[in-house]
Formats: sequence, C-alpha cells, structure tokens
Amino acid sequence: MNRKAIDNVMDEIQYGWIDKDGERREGLSGFSDGFLLQTAEELRESKLGVCLDQVELERALFDEQNVVTHSYFIVYYDGHNNPAHTFLLAEEGDKIVWYEHAWEKYRGWREFGSVEDALRDVREKFISLELGNGFDPMQLCIFEYEKPNKKLGCLEFYQHCESGKSVGERLG
Repeated sequence: MNRKAIDNVMDEIQYGWIDKDGERREGLSGFSDGFLLQTAEELRESKLGVCLDQVELERALFDEQNVVTHSYFIVYYDGHNNPAHTFLLAEEGDKIVWYEHAWEKYRGWREFGSVEDALRDVREKFISLELGNGFDPMQLCIFEYEKPNKKLGCLEFYQHCESGKSVGERLG
C-alpha cells in the first residue's frame, strides 16, 4: 500500500462541509438539514469535507491500490445530537490498518492485529473525545456499512449506516 500517495491527496482536504446549495460551511450549525454527501470526485474538487465525505474519498484511494477496506459508523444515541464518526479500516497482509484524516487529533496510520482490536481503539478514543464520563454504554453503537450508492442527506446517511451490520457486540 502506498501510504504517501494517500496522504498527499488527503492532506489537501480541510474539515468542513458543502451544503445542499453548494455553500462552504464550517461548524455543525444546520448540518442535520443541510448536509449532502459528496462523491470522492466532488471532495477532491471542493477540498472540504467531514468524516462522512472523507471516508468515501479514502475508500476510492484504497480501491485504486486494490486494497480491501471496511467502513464503520460509530454513534452515540443521546437523544439530542447523536454524535457520530465514520472511519475506514484497511487490510494490509496480516494487519488491519486504521487510516484517519478527519479526526485531526488522531490523524495518521495505526496498525492492529485484528479488526476487533482496531474497533476497540476507535471506540475508546470516541468515548474519550466525544462523550467523557457518565455516558450510557448501551446507547453507543458501531455499524459496518457499505459504500452509499447515491448522495445522501444526514438522516439518510445515518439510516444507511444503521442498515449495515452491527459490530459492537463483537468487542465485549
């Protein structure tokens, strides 16, 4: 896997989003109603995307190198904002690689011996960064999802991911 080639493309991408009217946005105000998932090509052009968009570009970059990937959606159902993150795991020989770009604090490459080890690490980082103490573990879910076959709004994207395979129970 040519990690440098992936980094070169992804390092051009800033965190933010393009709304349904094509306006560039920062912050999450209006996100739930205004977001529309970009294709990998659109993100390469706009150079502005949230994790949902960035995973699709990452998927395309890994696909170009014939690397098998799996996409995941971690969400905490708090009844208000439902914080979430999407991320990609790649198979590299006998290792699982978590490539992260959107989550700036954890940006980079991490190698694991199994998918479960990688998912546990992401879950712990999500809890630490997004939830802190006092959260209900029964409301934290992880889904493996397939590549969306069309541009989706925020609610449609959540529904797409939730229709995937729940993997949280594998983590203990």
